[in-house]
Amino acid sequence: MKKTITLLKKNSELRIIDDALDIYLEIPHLAYAEVKKENGGKALLFTNVVDKKNDKKFEEPVLMNVFGSYKRCELLFGRSIESVAYEITKLLHMKPPAGIKEKISMAGELLSLKNIFPKRLKCEGECQQIKYLEDEIDLYKLPILTTWEQDGGPFITMGQVYTQSLDGEMVNLGMYRLQLYDKNHLGMHWQIHKDSSHFFDQYQKANKKMPVSIAIGGNPLYTWCATAPLPYGVNELLMYGLITKTPAQLVKSITTPLYIPKDVDYVIEGWVDPSELKVEGPFGDHTGYYTLEEPYPVMQVSAITMKKERTFLATVVGKPPLEDKYMGWATGKIFFPLLKTTAPDLLDYHMPENAGFHNLILAKMQPLYKGHAKQFMHAFWGAGQMSFVKHAIFVDEKAPKLENYEVFATYVLNRITPKSLFITEGILDALDHSSPENLVGGKLGIDATAANNVEGPQLLGDDELLKRVQEKIKDVVDLHQFMQRTNNPITVISVHKSKNVKEYFDALLSLSTHMRIVVFVDANKNDIYNSYMLIWRVTNNMDAQRDIYTAGLMMGIDGTNKNSLDNFTREWPDDVDCTQEVVENLRAKGLWDLDEKLNNKFQL
Repeated sequence: MKKTITLLKKNSELRIIDDALDIYLEIPHLAYAEVKKENGGKALLFTNVVDKKNDKKFEEPVLMNVFGSYKRCELLFGRSIESVAYEITKLLHMKPPAGIKEKISMAGELLSLKNIFPKRLKCEGECQQIKYLEDEIDLYKLPILTTWEQDGGPFITMGQVYTQSLDGEMVNLGMYRLQLYDKNHLGMHWQIHKDSSHFFDQYQKANKKMPVSIAIGGNPLYTWCATAPLPYGVNELLMYGLITKTPAQLVKSITTPLYIPKDVDYVIEGWVDPSELKVEGPFGDHTGYYTLEEPYPVMQVSAITMKKERTFLATVVGKPPLEDKYMGWATGKIFFPLLKTTAPDLLDYHMPENAGFHNLILAKMQPLYKGHAKQFMHAFWGAGQMSFVKHAIFVDEKAPKLENYEVFATYVLNRITPKSLFITEGILDALDHSSPENLVGGKLGIDATAANNVEGPQLLGDDELLKRVQEKIKDVVDLHQFMQRTNNPITVISVHKSKNVKEYFDALLSLSTHMRIVVFVDANKNDIYNSYMLIWRVTNNMDAQRDIYTAGLMMGIDGTNKNSLDNFTREWPDDVDCTQEVVENLRAKGLWDLDEKLNNKFQL
């Protein structure tokens, strides 16, 4: 962490804040605003960290937004992201040597691979300079943040969670949010599809307590490795060795059998009793919504160790854009070669930040035969973390750059009809709130690899179209049309919903000569001119099986909040919003300097 802070300072990528700021809302709110700035703002080092509620000042600083720009990502990797992807590609395509020169070359490459594997040391690490055991254990000694007003409590957001299988043969490093219950208990948000949850199942069947060690800090690459989508059973710290060309040096935890990097700043050790579950949450998550209260395993802390000079690493989640935008960018590029082993005709893919990654993927492929795009959809929805993707748009090799959104959208909208839509069902991320049941829901694939040429509608101006729509539907508040120069313009309609949206869609069929794609949103909290946040809202709120309607050439999407009108029986969560009083206090101190235009655009 000290080296990281020096590196950030040297490259003018660090903002130091010496004002006394609270771990409750103030520090995370400021970090939330910072990452919304152009190019992700700066990394933030809070040097005067307090807990006002308990009249406490912490010794250590808090570091946030460390990965929050493309530049900082590459600084922390110490090399270009493309070079890491190239290395993985080489490994995947390594062939037996044909002659003596190739043998010598391969021997050198294989020799360099020895540094990939983590090295276990017999000594103690810097992370164990200070030890707290038994009655000395107190998680409140750490500056654990409470990010949002409705959060169930303080959460560790950048924890490296180290676990192992029951037989000790497999180890895993993951990142899971960790709720602070009291001085020696943490909630373990192990989603059912994650490796640690699979290990937990083994301990549960054997009726044995499961060891866990949680590290915070150290080289930021440890934290990134915790998010790496490697195949089940592969140690994520192998990526650290591949990137840095030095093995991660590990020491044994003092009360569990698990090994952690020797130079992390904190280690929280403990045991999870498989028979004990406790309600975890709510928590304002990276979906931009609060995830709901649910029972999860509980860790009883058996030791806390730390460096004498330490820095607490944290992140903030909520509405996009966030720090995970940049971490996800690095992950996408690095693991593209692995994804191509499942889908060899894939040319490129991109996950727009404002769709929360899992909610939308754009993919360019080389279509070789009829139905190839649908085959790709099945491959994506069966490939590791890609299986959580809700909506996927596939284009051919002639399509424009995926990140050039307006040109890309034009290309897609000029080629699709209702026949281009493929709706199915599959697993969903545990954070998804829109499906009728937890963990399973509708998925939408759009095949834009083949052109379906149809003429566009007879356009009307917004005012004239609004007048005609309001004659059909009394609940309509406003209307705006996007992408009017395409064959499938998008009409966004805001409503005060009093009935199921399918009834609204059916009422508009007589206007089908003037509309093609109709998107319904609630009038409350939506700006129908803000395409960035509309995409965030709609991809979060829709379940493809329930919320997509077609009739002739018209397509409808229900992006409203769901309730009893939709036979929706689950609880619908609130948006993640900043606490205005906290923002005003930070503004009064001269610390909140986010441009009001960005505040409005990202709906803080």
